[in-house]
Amino acid sequence: MPKIRANDLNMNYAEQGSGEPLILIPFLTADHACYAFQVEEYAKHFTCITVDPRGAGETDKPEGVYSTELFADDVAAFMQALGVNRAHIAGMSLGAATGMWLAAKYPEKVQSLSLHSGWTKTDLFIKTVVEGWQVMAKGLGSVTEMVILGIFPWCFTPGLYATKPDYLESVIAFVRGRPQQPVDAFLRQSDAVIAHDVEPHLSKITAPTLITFGRYDMVTSTRFADRMKANIERTELIVFDDCAHAPNYEKVDEFNRETMAFLQRNAA
Repeated sequence: MPKIRANDLNMNYAEQGSGEPLILIPFLTADHACYAFQVEEYAKHFTCITVDPRGAGETDKPEGVYSTELFADDVAAFMQALGVNRAHIAGMSLGAATGMWLAAKYPEKVQSLSLHSGWTKTDLFIKTVVEGWQVMAKGLGSVTEMVILGIFPWCFTPGLYATKPDYLESVIAFVRGRPQQPVDAFLRQSDAVIAHDVEPHLSKITAPTLITFGRYDMVTSTRFADRMKANIERTELIVFDDCAHAPNYEKVDEFNRETMAFLQRNAA
C-alpha cells in the first residue's frame, strides 16, 4: 500500500476507482479496509481514497495527545500532500467526528459530507462505554479481541448474532486478519473520542451533509440528529431500521444504495 508524508506522519492509504475523489475516514481502531463492503460500489463512480488514521493500521502512531480536531488536521494535510484540493468526505463513528471537524475548519476542501453514526459532543453515556472498552483492552492485552468481545455487541443487533452467525464469524476473521492496533495507540485514539466536542463549530459547515444512524444504535444514537440538523445548514437524515451502530455491515445493500445516491446528487 502507498504511504505519503503529511502533518509529520507517514500515512498509509489505498486508492481505487475513478471520478471525483471520495475520502473515507475509518472508525475507532480500524484501518482503511473497514470500508471493504462500500468501496467496490463507490469506486464505480468515484476515486475512493481510504486512509489509515493516526494511531491505526500502518500509519504512524506517535505518542502525545490525540483529538478529533487533530485527526481532521491530518486528513487536510493528507489531501494537500496528495494534491486533492476538494473531495467528498465520508466517515463512520470516529470518522464522522473527524469529518465534522474537517468540514468546519476547512470548508473549501469538502464537496459533500457523509456522517454515519456520528455524534457532536461526547456525553456521559459515551464516555462510560468507551472507558469500559479501555479497561477491556488493557485487561485482555489485545485491541483486536476487545473489539470482538467489547465493541461488536454495540455495533450489531441481537438479531444479527441470532440469524447470521456465519456472517458474523467472517467479520470476526476479517478483523483478526488486519494489522493489530497496539493498546497504547488505542488508548490515545479513544481518549480523543472521550474528549470530542465539535458542537460550537457546526455552523461553519457549508457542504451538503448526509446524516445516518441505525435505529437501534445506543452509542451514537439518533439523540444527536437534532443537534446536527439544527446547526448544519443543508442536511438530509436517514435512519436504517433493524441496525445498531454499523449499518454499513448489517444492511450493506441498503446502506450502499442510499449513501451512493446522496454522493451522486452532490457530484460537481
